[in-house]
Amino acid sequence: MAQHHSKGFTLIELMIVVGILGILAAIAYPNYMEYVQRSNRSEGQALLQDAAAGQERFFAQNNSYVTTAADIAKLGLRGTNGTTVESDNGKYTLTVAGGGGGYTLTATQAFGDVACGNLTLNALGVRGRTGSGKTVEQCWK
Repeated sequence: MAQHHSKGFTLIELMIVVGILGILAAIAYPNYMEYVQRSNRSEGQALLQDAAAGQERFFAQNNSYVTTAADIAKLGLRGTNGTTVESDNGKYTLTVAGGGGGYTLTATQAFGDVACGNLTLNALGVRGRTGSGKTVEQCWK
């Protein structure tokens, strides 16, 4: 008597594989999105650090800080277009404000990071964020 062997996968085996892939995707996708947002935030951090360095150079030469959008080009940053400054990949836009003899720099994000929101840096080197889902340390990591 000849035995007949079927080749292929059963529906149960296929469903087990689909279930495993679903579990892996559920774990990997949020981690991937956090990685992407963290790399985008590093662009904003770099923009703020460059602007702060420009502020200190300007202060050393003029004994005052740039505190208005009309003067933001005086910081000599890349991506300056009139009264605005964009980060290298366009993920952030820089704004500047004065107060208390110093300045506050704000990097307004354009990619939907609600946990950290916009990043801020002032003349005293104090870092901040406008979101509420993460701590300042997590947003500046």
